[in-house]
Amino acid sequence: MISRKEKETTRRGQAVSTKRTALFGLLIALAFVLGYVESLIPVYLGAPGVKLGLANLVTMITLYCMGVKAAIAVNVVRIFLSGFTFGPASAILFSLAGAAFSLTVMAVCRKFRLFGMVGVSILGGVAHNIGQFLMAAFVVHTFGVFSYLPVLLAAGTVAGALIGLLGGMVVQRISRVIREI
Repeated sequence: MISRKEKETTRRGQAVSTKRTALFGLLIALAFVLGYVESLIPVYLGAPGVKLGLANLVTMITLYCMGVKAAIAVNVVRIFLSGFTFGPASAILFSLAGAAFSLTVMAVCRKFRLFGMVGVSILGGVAHNIGQFLMAAFVVHTFGVFSYLPVLLAAGTVAGALIGLLGGMVVQRISRVIREI
């Protein structure tokens, strides 16, 4: 027989699991919508591929409020949804490469408290661009693609700083609520 205490613990566990699943769905949907909004904003700074990184705001919030594994899960699902919906399949490959490098750098910096959220976000933006360029060089078998790197590194730095500032404000306001889930 299952005791009353065990039944209560199971119910609480299910409630937490349901809330956590709903939160993941909400974060993925928010990242997806922000990615779409970002695709509508034309940004051209002399090099193709410059973006604001709005969807990365959700990645930062997830990383700081829920941890690395949750950030990976939200990011991977968002990349596949966005890639299949808004772009060619090759976009998924480049996005995964950038996200993998970016999340690795951000997770290490956060774990060892090397920088604040703005610094971590800047390094994430720069690492994302480097990861995508490494994938591009691998695909086209030339390092000529790196001629665009200075412009994209500058853009990644500015976008990373803005996302880090905004992310810090959001995390400050919602982290307690998310940690309770």
